[in-house]
Amino acid sequence: MTSTADAPRSPGRPRSARADEAIVEATLDLLAEGSTVEALSIEAIAARAGVGKATIYRRWRGKEALVLDALRTLRGPAPRTRGLSLRDDLVLLVGAVGQHADPRVRMIMPCLTSEVSRNSAHRRAYEAIIEPRRQALREVLCRAVDDGQLRADLDIEMAMALFTAPMLTQRMLHWHSEVDEGLLAERIVDAVLDGLRPR
Repeated sequence: MTSTADAPRSPGRPRSARADEAIVEATLDLLAEGSTVEALSIEAIAARAGVGKATIYRRWRGKEALVLDALRTLRGPAPRTRGLSLRDDLVLLVGAVGQHADPRVRMIMPCLTSEVSRNSAHRRAYEAIIEPRRQALREVLCRAVDDGQLRADLDIEMAMALFTAPMLTQRMLHWHSEVDEGLLAERIVDAVLDGLRPR
């Protein structure tokens, strides 16, 4: 389902950018507070945003379109790597897994992950959030394969999973309460690199 946010409007009172922002922020706040997408209601969003339901329906065709637009605003850039050291670039990118400029992302992701297997639109929204970081990691690994630092037969996508999954598990599920997250990225990178370098 697509948003009506950019659809042509008939003559009349112009849309309020402030209302648009309030509605999107209310949606993200409710998700961050633990509401599932399924349980989220237009009524709750309208109440939190301080607008009427009609204001929301004039902008979006329904909850699904609104949620997707709200999630798209969470997409942020990947950390900028320097390209001088494979290990340093990997530590930077792995250390950023599960961390975003908007702290709500960390709280929303667990609510969203249950949706991605059931709803292709939600899966696309989830992928849009994480893809800039995935692409940055992909580029670092491909460059390292090209210059011989990593095995020529490396499965790039599998390697990406090996680097990111441990950090994501720790940050989302608090897998090990005694792990020092300040050192975890380095420990993951060093352990995984040992298996990816040329034999």
